[in-house]
Amino acid sequence: MGAGLFACLTPMAVGTAAQSELRWEPAATAAATPATQPTPVTGGSSPLLPPGTSSMPLASGFDTARFEAMAQAVVANQRVPGLAMAIVHKGEVISARGYGITDVSAAEPVDAHTVFRLASLSKPFAGTVTGLLVAEGSLRWDSNVADFMPALRFSQPEAAGKLTVADVLSHRVGLGRNTYDREIERNADYRNLVQKLAQAPMTCDVGECYSYQNVAFSLVGDVVFAATGQFFSEAVTGRIFKPLGMDDASYGLEGIQASPRWAKPHVRAGGGWRSLMPKPTYYRIAPAAGVNASISDMAQWLIAQSGRRPDVLPPPLLATLQQPLVSTPREMRSSSWRRERLNDAGYALGWRVYDYAGHRVVFHAGAVQGYRGLMAMMPDRDLGIVVLWNGESSLPTGLLPTILDSAIGLSPQRWLDVDLEEVDELQMADAAAHEPAAFPARASTPGPRGSGGATVSSARPD
Repeated sequence: MGAGLFACLTPMAVGTAAQSELRWEPAATAAATPATQPTPVTGGSSPLLPPGTSSMPLASGFDTARFEAMAQAVVANQRVPGLAMAIVHKGEVISARGYGITDVSAAEPVDAHTVFRLASLSKPFAGTVTGLLVAEGSLRWDSNVADFMPALRFSQPEAAGKLTVADVLSHRVGLGRNTYDREIERNADYRNLVQKLAQAPMTCDVGECYSYQNVAFSLVGDVVFAATGQFFSEAVTGRIFKPLGMDDASYGLEGIQASPRWAKPHVRAGGGWRSLMPKPTYYRIAPAAGVNASISDMAQWLIAQSGRRPDVLPPPLLATLQQPLVSTPREMRSSSWRRERLNDAGYALGWRVYDYAGHRVVFHAGAVQGYRGLMAMMPDRDLGIVVLWNGESSLPTGLLPTILDSAIGLSPQRWLDVDLEEVDELQMADAAAHEPAAFPARASTPGPRGSGGATVSSARPD
C-alpha cells in the first residue's frame, strides 16, 4: 500500500465508487425479514477479487480439526473461561463451535449460540450500515457531519465544517488518540462528551492523520439517525442483522442480558477467574462498541463480508468499505505476529487492512472489560476467521495467525502457547467421538461438528 497509494486511494474511494457505482434498487424493504433466508453464494472465486482473478486453494496442511483442538486446549484447565470460534471458506461454514464455559460461578457450556460482547468488532457494522445508506442515496461519503449535527464544534473553528462521514469512519477526525475514553469509563454521558469535543486538543487538521477514536467514531450514529429517523441500533438490526439471519445479535446491555445464553465477562482474581456483570459504559457509544452476537451470527457476518450475500451486501459496496484510506504503521508493531508478518497496515471504513506476508487481510479486534475478540478475512483464499472469548487474556489471539499461516502454507510458528501433545490428544479424542458407527455402515457428508461446546444449528474497545 504505502503512503503514496493511500493518498491516491482516498479521492477514488470516497469521491467516485462510493458516490455513483454503489447505487442499486433493493429487492425488498431493508427493514423487513425475508420469509425465507437466501442462501449464500458458494464455490467459485471470491466475489471481492479483481475480475479474472481466481481464489487460491487453502494450503495442503490446512486442518480445521486441529484448529478446533487448539481452541479446546486454550480453555483446558480454565486458562480462558470460554471461547467461540468460526471458520468460513468459499461461503460455507466449516467450523462454528463453542468451548469452555459461560461463567465460572454458574457454569454452562459455551455453544454456537452463546452471545458475547463484541466491543470494537462493532465498528465494521457501523461502516457497513453507513455504506448501505450511501448506496440508497440517503448519505454521501463526503457528506459533512455538521449538516446533520449543526451544533458540533471542535477547538479549531473551521474543523467541524470540514469533517466528513468518511473521516469519522476512518478515524481521521484530527483529535488525539482515544479522546474522552477515560470519561466514558467513568460513566460520562455521550451527549455531554460530544459537546466537550469543542475543548479537546486537535493533533492535525481534519482528514490529515489517523488517530483511533470511540466517542468521535460514534458521531456516525447521530448522522444515521438524522438521515433516516431511525435509531442507529434499529438501522443496523433492520438492514444487517435480520436480512443475514443473525438471530442472536443485539445492541446494548439490555440486549445481552435478554439473550437466552450469554457469556459473562471475567477478570483475573487470585489464581483464577472472577465473573462480573458487564459495564454499561461503552454500550453508550453503540456505533463504536455496542454489538452483542454469537459465533453463529458472526459466521454469517463473515460470509456476507466476503461478498457471498450480494442480496444484502453487494461486492461493490464491500470493495469500498474495505479500501484503506489512511496508513497505520503503528499496527505493525503492536504484537509479535504483527511484527513478524505485516508488511503494511491501513484503516478503511470501519476495517483495518493488512498486508500479511504478501496477502491482503481485512481485520478488526475488540476489547472491553472481560471480553476479547478478533476477526479476519483473507480474500485471495476466500477465508474468514473469528474468535471471541470471555476473559482478559491474550492467549487466544495466537489462534488467528496460526490459521492464517496454515492457509497460505507458511512454516508453523508457536503463536499459540499450548501444549502440542495435548492438542494431539484432544484432536484424536474429538475424531473418535465423531467417528461414524461401524454398524450399520452408511455414507454421510461431514458438516460443522458439535463442540467441547456445540455446532451451528478494562481495556478500551480497540
